[in-house]
Amino acid sequence: MSVVALRTHPFALPLARPFVTARRATHVVEAVLVEAVDEGGRSGWGEAVTTWRVTGESAAGVEAAVAGPLADEVVGADPADASAWAPRLARAVVGNASARAGVEAAVLDLAAREAGLPFAELIAAELVAAASGARPGLPSAVRTDMTLSAARDVAELDALVARAARLAGTFGTLKVKVVDAPVTRDALVEVRRAVGPAVRLRVDANQAWDVPTAVRTIARWQDEGAAVELVEQPVAVGDLPGLAAVRAVRLTTVLADEAVRTVEDVEAVARAGAADAVNVKLTKSGGPLQALLVARRALDLGLAVVVGCMMESTVGIAAAAAVAAIVDAWQGGTVHDLDAGLWLAEPGNDTVRYDGELVVRHAGPGIGPDVAAGVRPVMADVAATAAREGAR
Repeated sequence: MSVVALRTHPFALPLARPFVTARRATHVVEAVLVEAVDEGGRSGWGEAVTTWRVTGESAAGVEAAVAGPLADEVVGADPADASAWAPRLARAVVGNASARAGVEAAVLDLAAREAGLPFAELIAAELVAAASGARPGLPSAVRTDMTLSAARDVAELDALVARAARLAGTFGTLKVKVVDAPVTRDALVEVRRAVGPAVRLRVDANQAWDVPTAVRTIARWQDEGAAVELVEQPVAVGDLPGLAAVRAVRLTTVLADEAVRTVEDVEAVARAGAADAVNVKLTKSGGPLQALLVARRALDLGLAVVVGCMMESTVGIAAAAAVAAIVDAWQGGTVHDLDAGLWLAEPGNDTVRYDGELVVRHAGPGIGPDVAAGVRPVMADVAATAAREGAR
């Protein structure tokens, strides 16, 4: 079988509650589903997230890239022969990592369905094992943290603390988004008091601080007993010396996120001594295979790996969970950052299933059983959802 067509399906899904970070605030997931079709009419699916302030891509841009240069590299290719088409896909366009991620995942999903294998097992058997000489045993589920939106004022901080207390019974790890605001000074101290000592607390600053602010704020939290496990991307993406300066104080683990997209980025972070760990995302790196290249290089350089997600649907989460399962086989289990499906107002399709803090992978062929069925109502809701968002 060969790929005969790529199709795109832009969509918008409402969130159950606002998602607030130092970079943006949103009420919807906006993305494009990519469908790869083979000669027998079978479809494979991937997701391309479109967020100007995060990915730098729009739905129109993703659709243009998929229909043009990306289709040129995969239409006519054998989905199972990733060693042939994947390197071409990675070089087909400059940037456009989200579009590439959607196409790469869709073609791999098609290969998995053709082979009768789950998505992660297809990658491990046909690609990762071939490169490493050993096929890892893959867990059926991976663990995730749960993210809490940033508090920008006292009222929002009170709501944050209350929500953290409610979630502490279900999730062993909570990740708190923060902004550069006065309430941030006490945020993690109050959250720790609310959740008790057993819950691990992570912080994601999304580049909110300069070095003095980062060091001062983290030091206060730790001095007051917040016991923050790690801080993610405390300073600007281009400031590796600043990231290294925060790490050098050794107040907590420093995780690089926005600073790491490619293998070259990981190598630069390691040379600078700028982080202890990296957050690897398919949307940043250009797909499951590219993300695994980044993760493998990070581990080889002594950096721990967390597999993360954007605010996306469970189609994207399913592909990310597959990558996380392979990473767990490499480095041992960790707590990843794959909670986006829990933010959706509607549960969506069954590509993954959440069981408390576990993200349970689909056991059948491909990433999930009912992706195509879930597309139709999503498409019908685009205009209404966009109108609601525009009215806010």
